[in-house]
Amino acid sequence: MFFVDTIQLEGLGNRSYLAGGECTAVVVDPPRDIDQVLAAANRRGVRISHVVETHIHNDYVSGGLELARITGARYLVPAGANVPFTRVAVADGDTVDIDTVSQVTLLAIATPGHTPHHISYALREAGRPVVVFTGGSLLIGTVGRPDLVEPRLTEQLARAQHASARRLTSGLPDETAVLPTHGFGSFCSSAQSEGEESTIGKEKSVNAALTFDVDTFVADLLAGLEDVPAYYAYMGPANTAGPAPVDLTPPALADPAEIATRLAAGEWVVDVRNRVAFAEGHVAGSFNFEADGKIATYLAWMIPWGKPVTLLAESAEQLADAQRELVRVGIDRPAAAATGGPASWLPAGQAPVSFPRSTFAGLAAQDSDVVVVLDVRRDSERANGWIEGSVHIPIHELHGRLAEVPQGEVWVHCAGGMRAAIAASLLDAAGRAVVAVDDGFDAATDAGLPLTTR
Repeated sequence: MFFVDTIQLEGLGNRSYLAGGECTAVVVDPPRDIDQVLAAANRRGVRISHVVETHIHNDYVSGGLELARITGARYLVPAGANVPFTRVAVADGDTVDIDTVSQVTLLAIATPGHTPHHISYALREAGRPVVVFTGGSLLIGTVGRPDLVEPRLTEQLARAQHASARRLTSGLPDETAVLPTHGFGSFCSSAQSEGEESTIGKEKSVNAALTFDVDTFVADLLAGLEDVPAYYAYMGPANTAGPAPVDLTPPALADPAEIATRLAAGEWVVDVRNRVAFAEGHVAGSFNFEADGKIATYLAWMIPWGKPVTLLAESAEQLADAQRELVRVGIDRPAAAATGGPASWLPAGQAPVSFPRSTFAGLAAQDSDVVVVLDVRRDSERANGWIEGSVHIPIHELHGRLAEVPQGEVWVHCAGGMRAAIAASLLDAAGRAVVAVDDGFDAATDAGLPLTTR
């Protein structure tokens, strides 16, 4: 009997998989922190015999090379990927025995589109396809974006996505489960997944790649593409070269004097506590990226690549969680860290700083001629409606565009509060008077704020 265990990376919006039979298993698109994969295999009581990549990833650093080294597993990478390390090159039609006792095998299916070399893998039990690991090809209700490799290839790859989706659905039974790597929050997806699970049969009726003709599909796909996170430029090269093993040991502890020195040097001091605690009191000049939010995506997107980062957390556990998230995107070792709270991070006699939080109802009560409303949502979110007179700077651009925010008290909002908190911390560190609107955007209508739509 086959099994499939999902290893979910909620912060990055990705999934990896452990799948196999009674004795042995394969790992598909493993994360860089492979200890959780090894723990999953230990719980199942199986040996990892194979590690496979559907493609060279652009949104996170893979743990595949290290996992294969530690376990002695065969490391399968698409033949079209030009990599310098030793691997088993996988091409269309190749089959791999995963567990002979349970008669579990893999069939490689070329599905270019997300990347030129992309491979999907159908897991078969006694020759019958039961699931297909689709990586960044066919996702739940959508497909992986085709613009991460080379701009000149984008339309060509979009057309390949259409063809690959149809190849999968024409060659696999309707009941085959579709298990993608992307689509659960990852910016590698052209849109977010519509649900948590799907099958080949369901995708035939809902996926645009399978319901639209190729020209309509490509036009809609390309029109909907948004900005690429800046750190993606470093993920592909890291995975192509062969990532180094991770070091998750605790970073060196910083005292108040060192924290102040690092701030004075222009380094990033990042407070990973929740946004409520940060607003109530924090070290002046520090930025707030919540450890239980999308810290890996937004910190890696916004920080100048390679700049030292010091992490401030309320506990050793919270610090470890943040560190784990960051190694997944190549921010390997914090320059320093501290735990506790602002009282222990500041020199004697120096008090924490704070800023207020509010709601859209609170914003509606303000004089619109006095306050500045800053919208840090993405372009696609704003296109569905925005507060009349608001200034729009997407969160990932704000650090470089602070000078464009008009003078006055800034009320900053996003769609739910997390990105507004990041933006508020950037503005606060720059010396601006700021109020973080910690509220869902739907409440703007209920509050009677004037909205504009295209």
